[in-house]
Amino acid sequence: MAQVAERAGVSRTLVSFVLDGKPGASDETRQRVLAVADELGYRPDSAARTLALGRSRTLGVLMDVRQLFQAELVTDIHPVAEKYGYEVLLSANLPSRQESASIDALLAHRSGAVILLGPSSSPSYLADLAQRVPTVLVGQRLPGKAMEGAMATVRTNDAKGMREAVDYLVGLGHRDIVHVDGGHDPGSSDRRRGYRSAMTANGLGAHISVVPGAHNEIAGADAARVIMAAPRLPTAILAGNDRCALGLLDVLTRAGIDVPGDVSLMGYDDSLLSDNPRIDLTTIHQDAHGIACKAVELAIGLLEETQSGPIDEVLEPTLMVRGTTAVPRR
Repeated sequence: MAQVAERAGVSRTLVSFVLDGKPGASDETRQRVLAVADELGYRPDSAARTLALGRSRTLGVLMDVRQLFQAELVTDIHPVAEKYGYEVLLSANLPSRQESASIDALLAHRSGAVILLGPSSSPSYLADLAQRVPTVLVGQRLPGKAMEGAMATVRTNDAKGMREAVDYLVGLGHRDIVHVDGGHDPGSSDRRRGYRSAMTANGLGAHISVVPGAHNEIAGADAARVIMAAPRLPTAILAGNDRCALGLLDVLTRAGIDVPGDVSLMGYDDSLLSDNPRIDLTTIHQDAHGIACKAVELAIGLLEETQSGPIDEVLEPTLMVRGTTAVPRR
């Protein structure tokens, strides 16, 4: 900054004002300072700015690199954070690594706030974390008693999403609707409850059937084998997410079962692959862009103390009808 000031023939304070976008310089001076800064390759010193502001302008984001929907969220989180003048630091959530270790890595690099995509940590751990750093949970709903400190959640109304899925299938004429759940994965309990509630509301309580699964293709494939081993196929399968649905689709079609002729199949998330013409998966759409924007805004609001937790932000789902669902043959 001192070099920019010397080359432009102005004070360092004026350079600081210009680079921070503050008033105090004429248009001519502003343009000269910006041109010199560009010529010298000036970049803000993030560490110095952190000390000067008393807080970090880095948002730590925890994600599971295997989850396509989370990758979409990160794609949207970056530009939103940059728009507000914040940087994004990523840490991977891996099966071989404790989630707390991944979060500690974000804190060790001075993240001012953390955005956790689909965390699996206990409510008590997350509540304690929010006492240390502003925390935003995506795709997770915590019990009210665990919502303490600088904490916010951003999630889709999963109960409504599952109700729309079941209502749509029932409207086509389906009665034997199996749900392959997500096990202990984030959002699974809400989706499982939503399925049960929607089936009961449609007078199909006796047809409720939940096959244990998880939010990945292997679990979907395993669930398909369990379903095919039963004496009779259901007319429709509602998967816990799109990845699980892809595993189901692969095993069912390899076994000669026509989708949707023999069995209709639905996913949840509306990840990019679901719209692929060779997959064409009917699913429940989650607004990835809206979730990402809201998560960043809440994290910054909690960090800059323009908002106070706890906050629970709920976005609405949308039914996406494609080619894997149809009227049942029988």
